[in-house]
Amino acid sequence: MKKFCALFSSAVLFCPFAGNAQENASLSTPNVVYILADDLGIGDLGCYGQQQIKTPNIDHIADNGMKFLWHYSGATVSAPSRCALLTGKHMGHAAIRGNDVVNGSDGLPYETPLPSEETTVANLFKQRGYATACVGKWGLGGPGTIGEPRKHGFDYFYGYLGQAFAHSYYPNFLHENEKKIQLSGKAYSHDLIIEKALAFIDQHADEPFFLYFTPTIPHADLDIPQEAMKEYEGNFCETPYKGGGYKAQQNPRAAFAAMVTHLDRSVGMIMNKLKERGIYNNTIVIFTSDNGTHLEGGHDPHYFDSNGPFRGHKRDLYEGGIRTPFVIQWPGVIPQGVISDHISAFWDFLPTIGELLDVQLPDGIDGLSYLPTLTGQGEQRRHGCIYFEFFEEGGKQSIMTPDGWKLIRLNVSTPGQTYEELYNIYTDPAEIANVRSQYPEIANRLRQLMNSQRTENERFHF
Repeated sequence: MKKFCALFSSAVLFCPFAGNAQENASLSTPNVVYILADDLGIGDLGCYGQQQIKTPNIDHIADNGMKFLWHYSGATVSAPSRCALLTGKHMGHAAIRGNDVVNGSDGLPYETPLPSEETTVANLFKQRGYATACVGKWGLGGPGTIGEPRKHGFDYFYGYLGQAFAHSYYPNFLHENEKKIQLSGKAYSHDLIIEKALAFIDQHADEPFFLYFTPTIPHADLDIPQEAMKEYEGNFCETPYKGGGYKAQQNPRAAFAAMVTHLDRSVGMIMNKLKERGIYNNTIVIFTSDNGTHLEGGHDPHYFDSNGPFRGHKRDLYEGGIRTPFVIQWPGVIPQGVISDHISAFWDFLPTIGELLDVQLPDGIDGLSYLPTLTGQGEQRRHGCIYFEFFEEGGKQSIMTPDGWKLIRLNVSTPGQTYEELYNIYTDPAEIANVRSQYPEIANRLRQLMNSQRTENERFHF
């Protein structure tokens, strides 16, 4: 914990890349691999202070590039977080703001389809001739709907279209493009998914590509092949999880640790593939997670300190539910071992890619490019606020401003029961002391700003 907290006390300054013009030109269309873990906490990685779970390959990305201390997910649950990432809009303007269910053409429940009018980051890559793929979990629309990934800029898709099916690592089926692949519960899905990701890199190594790799690990079920489990079996005092919504697990701590390390090995496989194909130095690799750590399927986040020094978990708007790990490497451009305190969020990815590729951005986005922070070139614009809303558990809103003040509103869906909490994240990162009564004028200012950050959404409303 002390080591982790110390990382949040300062940032490391660095010098901009000073390569020659020819080298810079060769980096104008780098490959991009964006790895999005599922429900991984900021404290689950060694580079953020984890000491019980081994993550050497992800840690190497931080060592070889930049680690962000203040990076926020798109939302506190999966589908809206992915919507924010792909469309550049925060929860006050995003088309999808919750995990709502819509049936696909097969009659099964999937998530709300991403509207056809939304421009995604994959669409921007296609404007520059990139090959694009989403491999893993989609969660933005089922088969036969307007939300299918290939209708939103992706050339190729393999994995889970719907989130509920992704709760099982031995699913009955996955989707490859528009085809349903029957598996009958006989294959561990993550291993199939990494195979497809590596195959995509192989097939497109001679042209620029964008791989959006979205494994479901370490979301519950806590389930992993026995061979991978051996590394951690017997390391922890265990309380068996008897099941109930998720698969029973006799050794939930060992299973969780083994899943995170298994994910890390997959990151290493991607890195090795990039080196094998001679494109490692011309590939940007990003690793992050879609929201804070979960409390499901027998996982004990407190034992592993999965949320680091922060309060809260998935479905909370405290920092533990929305502050996420974010490490990025770009050899020759981002110096090694840089720690950044730039405040950024998922909705910044689209404008960052827009600036990188020099393409026009869609109207109405909330994101700001963090390319100047990565390269050390140009002026870095700053957010005036970071806004979230969430429609489960009575309705929640939060807003944080650059001076560190953060207002959280709870029970928003029941106006007579709505109440507020006020914290200063700089002096109280664990959000322990609610100072709403001491600083009513600050709460009023933040509430007014909060109201300006959202438009109504007919499907997701308080």
